Amino acid sequence: MGFYISPAGLNRVLARLREEYDLFAPRRFERGHAFSGMDQVRYAPVTGIEEVVFDQKSAYSFKECLLPITQNLFFFTEEQVKVSNPPSKRRILFLRSCDIHSIKRLDAHYLGNGREDYYYRRIRQGIRIVLMGCRTPFESCFCTAMGTNRPDAYDMYIEAADDGYLIDCKTPEWDRLFDEYPRETREVCPAFVNETTALTETVDAIPEHLGPEAAALPLWDEYDSRCINCGRCNFVCPTCGCYTMQDIFFSDNGKAGERRRVWASCMVDGFTDVAGGGSYRQKNGQRMRFKVLHKILDFKKRFGYHLCVGCGRCDDICPEYISFSHIINTLNRITAASPGTPKGGTINQ
Repeated sequence: MGFYISPAGLNRVLARLREEYDLFAPRRFERGHAFSGMDQVRYAPVTGIEEVVFDQKSAYSFKECLLPITQNLFFFTEEQVKVSNPPSKRRILFLRSCDIHSIKRLDAHYLGNGREDYYYRRIRQGIRIVLMGCRTPFESCFCTAMGTNRPDAYDMYIEAADDGYLIDCKTPEWDRLFDEYPRETREVCPAFVNETTALTETVDAIPEHLGPEAAALPLWDEYDSRCINCGRCNFVCPTCGCYTMQDIFFSDNGKAGERRRVWASCMVDGFTDVAGGGSYRQKNGQRMRFKVLHKILDFKKRFGYHLCVGCGRCDDICPEYISFSHIINTLNRITAASPGTPKGGTINQ
């Protein structure tokens, strides 16, 4: 059982929450797109519910709320090292179901892949989640095929309805805040997407043994010329977690500075450079092969579920109109045509 609350009442509750938390949600930036004159929706701090965009998918994911694009790790001098301070407040994230599943993948990267990442953990442990209802999928979404259309857990559900908001609050201390303002009891059932069309079959149709064979398929050669290795697909992806390290030296003292980690991309030049001048996956097609098979095969072999959550942001952002879901559809067709030893195929869009 949930309730209905007016925008004014909800804003008063959010104002109380902002005393303890920073609120991050999809927010519209006028003329903020890469193309002049166009608006863009992306995650940013919000102060009121009217700033939250419910009817449009964010171009960029929530990821930078957990993993800053540039994150200071520590300061150093000739004699000592000082770890950077954590955020001053905990954070509430307004997320759709696919993005909630993304956090599970990031947790696997940073908390379940050897020793826990200290800097990720100190932000992650203060994260609270508000689920945003999805009644209809966006054009590029394929969350149902990835099994990410229903979340495992969240602290509160919210959906815009009847000039107000439907709420299902699962956090007792938050629920007590709502008790202080007028609300109408209603039956609230979280809205989930039940069907998407971008991916024609479940990704599980691709057998795991296809991995080594898929790496040799000629379809990857197409991306030597199509992909321009800009890395946008990685930067908007909610589950890509690769980074590089930078030491920044202060100009007034060349022996003092700070160490930062900065987002990186497996699709850009230099990512696979190694000591001695070596470099792996120099062709764009090889990089595309690595990214795709890691998302839908390799990661699952290790953790038991796919890395991709089907948000479709990589399809939306690519300047060359390369579609991740179309690549998976092609692998499905190859598997169906020759389940024993796939022969090859091309991407038709």
